[in-house]
Amino acid sequence: MTKVLLFIENGFEDMEAMYPFYRLQEAGYVVDVVGPGKGTVYQGKYGYPLTADVAPEDVRIADYAAVIIPGGQAPDRMRLNDQMVDLVKEADQRNLVIGAICHGPQMLIEADIVRGRNVTCYRSILTDILNAGAIYHDMEVIMDDKLITSRMPRDLPAFCREILNVMPEARIK
Repeated sequence: MTKVLLFIENGFEDMEAMYPFYRLQEAGYVVDVVGPGKGTVYQGKYGYPLTADVAPEDVRIADYAAVIIPGGQAPDRMRLNDQMVDLVKEADQRNLVIGAICHGPQMLIEADIVRGRNVTCYRSILTDILNAGAIYHDMEVIMDDKLITSRMPRDLPAFCREILNVMPEARIK
């Protein structure tokens, strides 16, 4: 079964987590939610709850085809968790699909994987992206190999489309 890892913490942008969560399931992927505490319920920016299926220390990144990082205030909290940052680094080293939207690229910055790569993000973290050495484009979605970034919730259709375009075929059991 092809699996995707969705990162979560309090203050996630509800639509940026839920749209990919259900869209990837609809396409036949298993979506596991990873947060600092397994079984912990995390609240979205607008109150939507998501429960972490797995803690970062229990993730075997080789079991996954993709990592999705929604925005909101969650990435600023997640980047303080070394184990979650290490998962992003390892996903990049393994050439997994990595999707980050809005403030999600804060995790890419913390993992030091944007230097010299083409990305986009929400405009409030533009200076951070540039200081991290990324090449910024103000477009709804940017693909740099298997690194896929978008700016905001209205870009979700393009974001998910590009993720699905590069994902291995889902194997539904």
